[in-house]
Amino acid sequence: MSAEPARAYFGIGEVIAQLRAEFPDISVSKIRFLEAEGLIQPARSSSGYRKFGPADVERLRYILTAQRDRYLPLRVIKDQLEADQAQSGSPLTRSQLLDAAGIDERSLAELEEFGLVLRSGRQYPPEAVEAVRAIMALGRYGVQARHLRVLRASADRETALIEQVVAPILRQRSPGARDRAATSARDIASLVLTVHAALIEMTLADAGFAGREPGGNGR
Repeated sequence: MSAEPARAYFGIGEVIAQLRAEFPDISVSKIRFLEAEGLIQPARSSSGYRKFGPADVERLRYILTAQRDRYLPLRVIKDQLEADQAQSGSPLTRSQLLDAAGIDERSLAELEEFGLVLRSGRQYPPEAVEAVRAIMALGRYGVQARHLRVLRASADRETALIEQVVAPILRQRSPGARDRAATSARDIASLVLTVHAALIEMTLADAGFAGREPGGNGR
């Protein structure tokens, strides 16, 4: 008989039960307060209940330990967590993306509507910060989010090409096939981006927008 699979999510009461032996003063109100302060961002069920994953529980344990043993204020703990997250390249919460990219909710919602920023569940990949900053910079030239739908379409076509190339690797169904496919996909994506950038440079040159002459002073 197989072992029971590990739980993917825990309710707030189950989280308290896990942590109470280490932190006797843990409570529902304290967890809600930490959420309101932006230190934790549990997912929500369709009915609105908080769902804590193993990573959420460990994050809570870290926060409570830092408070109890190191007497750190919440602001310092939050800064440390965000710095660690940025260095590790781990996914970002919505509030972290807003802070890092320097935009407001309305702007981010617009970018999501046009498919220019993607998320997985309630989190965003670290690359979203760079994308948002670049899009905001384009806005200073009068380029609006709706004008960039062509980039979304181009990315979809290029991704479809990559998926087509690595499909035979995935069909092997051998150990490590998915890892090999992922590595190949990244390599192919890098080459596609190189070709894409070169084509734009050549097209601009053909249109008379050549870059700075070699040895020029850049003025």
